[in-house]
Amino acid sequence: MDKKSLCLVEKLKLVTEKALEKKALHPILTTYQILKQDHIPFLIRIVENLERKDNEKKKQKKSQTSFNPFLPYDRDLFVDNISDSHVAILNKFNVFDHHLLIVTREFEEQESALNLADFSALWTVLSEINGLGFYNSGKLSGASQPHKHLQLVPYPLAQEIETIPINDLVLSYRNTQEIITLKEFPFLHSIVFFDSQQSSQVLSQITLKYYHQLLAQLNINIEENKPSQNYNLLITKDWMMIIPRTQEKYQSISINSLGFAGAFLVKNSEQLNLIKESNLLKILAKVGVKIVDN
Repeated sequence: MDKKSLCLVEKLKLVTEKALEKKALHPILTTYQILKQDHIPFLIRIVENLERKDNEKKKQKKSQTSFNPFLPYDRDLFVDNISDSHVAILNKFNVFDHHLLIVTREFEEQESALNLADFSALWTVLSEINGLGFYNSGKLSGASQPHKHLQLVPYPLAQEIETIPINDLVLSYRNTQEIITLKEFPFLHSIVFFDSQQSSQVLSQITLKYYHQLLAQLNINIEENKPSQNYNLLITKDWMMIIPRTQEKYQSISINSLGFAGAFLVKNSEQLNLIKESNLLKILAKVGVKIVDN
């Protein structure tokens, strides 16, 4: 069948299959555990072997100090042209199946503010693939590449979790029409809900408006197209949340947007034990901005 006639989900599956055959895609093998805390079924994935990814990164640094894997991107990882400004490619080192990167065609800095073209590309993908969209705005938020890219992981993240770990909790507040914070979260954040019945084009414009409102609510200013603080952004078909960041790691554990969705990645048994001995919401507060109780 001609790839052009396939829908995005079909293209994603086809490209994944071929990329695995060509060894262009290098999935990070993990096992996982569900750790229920504070009524949230946190998903803890344990890496079996990070050596291949680490070796690849070392090679990239050695061969080219300013290496950019997105310019040009690996054609074997290319999934689709999303718009005039963005393409969708596979995440080369994926933990979750069919993990997509939504990348700007021309170089833009990862720390630059998101714009209408970014949200239009994301909603184009979300309209076809039900999943979690997210953005790591800079190094403190877990961004590993300087070239602007949003990301999407399709549901489910694990067999036992229908969507993402925090989704049921967030949706329990859905009846409100204003910007809200959840009393359950001990870190600074803001959430707003969408009417997902609207078109992708309308949702893109609404999302851009909400994005600036949430940043303002969190006292994150945009100067010369750069937010004054790194943050994580989570977006589903139903809601969007922004979380300001103050540090990249909790001890040795790196945390990006997926951590605030309730999904942690640990590299070894020591990190797993640390996770099990800790309150996960308090870990998130330590890398975000802790809300001080009055």
